Amino acid sequence: MKRKLVLEDGTVFIGEAFGAEAEKTGEIVFNTGMTGYQEILSDPSYCGQIVTLTYPLVGNYGINRDDFESINPAIHGFIVKEAADFPSNWRSQLSLDEFFKMKNIPGIAGIDTRKLTRIIRKTGTLKGALCAENKSDAEVLAQLRAVVLPSDQVKRVSTKSSYPSPGRGCRVVVVDFGMKHGILRELNKRNCDVVVVPYNITAQEILSLSPDGIMLTNGPGDPKDVPQAIEMIKGIQGRVPLFGICLGHQLFALANGANTEKMKFGHRGSNHPVKDLSTGKIAITSQNHGYTVEESSLKDTQLEVTHIAINDGTVEGLKHKQHSAFTVQYHPEASPGPEDANGLFDQFISMIEAAKEEGEKTCQSVQI
Repeated sequence: MKRKLVLEDGTVFIGEAFGAEAEKTGEIVFNTGMTGYQEILSDPSYCGQIVTLTYPLVGNYGINRDDFESINPAIHGFIVKEAADFPSNWRSQLSLDEFFKMKNIPGIAGIDTRKLTRIIRKTGTLKGALCAENKSDAEVLAQLRAVVLPSDQVKRVSTKSSYPSPGRGCRVVVVDFGMKHGILRELNKRNCDVVVVPYNITAQEILSLSPDGIMLTNGPGDPKDVPQAIEMIKGIQGRVPLFGICLGHQLFALANGANTEKMKFGHRGSNHPVKDLSTGKIAITSQNHGYTVEESSLKDTQLEVTHIAINDGTVEGLKHKQHSAFTVQYHPEASPGPEDANGLFDQFISMIEAAKEEGEKTCQSVQI
């Protein structure tokens, strides 16, 4: 069965339909990863977007039970050059087509994904619609141009209530803006006593949980659409060690007086080199973001740039000059290097332990 993709600039692609028969609209973005399509399609940060994969063959190792980053994918569609009909891998349980039918997500294959990617790189991200081939181009285009992209993506993907992931180590409160399960896995590996909380939690509610550290997770959309989180961060920084990833990094910057801006087409892939300014070392990182911290806006803040992107020089890491708080724009839990940036979780735990030791010394001195 044929399906078409219509872009808001009037470009139309005709391809082969796979997945659900649903018709969806969304922001068209591209990801340059050669592997990891299951992690991509289940990443909550793609909420409301239609994802194009630049690697030509997708689905060849199927879908398995272990590699999901969320239970229910939030993407609106998938665009590939070729979708494998018969996956071959010992862990495979479903094909891409079968999985997308289960989750009511449409896909399109057989189109020129290189051309589509070049359009996005030239013009920036565009709205797009996946629909039946026989629908009028003019009708679809008119409807598409009238569509207003959502601004409540974080609300859609964040947990609705708090829940624990018990451990015997440091208590870490994880603020879920669209958390990838990989973040939880890394904290569990380190025996953290984790409490996952909704995006709209207050600083007072977090502090009432007696956290040793606070994690601000990744998530979708514009960080300025989550003003309550910015106020929450202002209320907790300086009181508890803090580590932010991706959207958490951007929210941390906004809470400290910096600015964020939308990128032309963003960073999405598993091969983005990032330089650590303190060591000069380069890490190969996984990234998925359409907004960035404006470096010039950091001038009059208490924030210091710790990492930069090699490809375009954008800000990839920050730390507070006075408080125990640091953030990165990329995903250390994704490990494409394979473990180039994984040590940031150990750095976070060390920061927590140092803060606890300092607190104990302070208490002892007060008692004396």
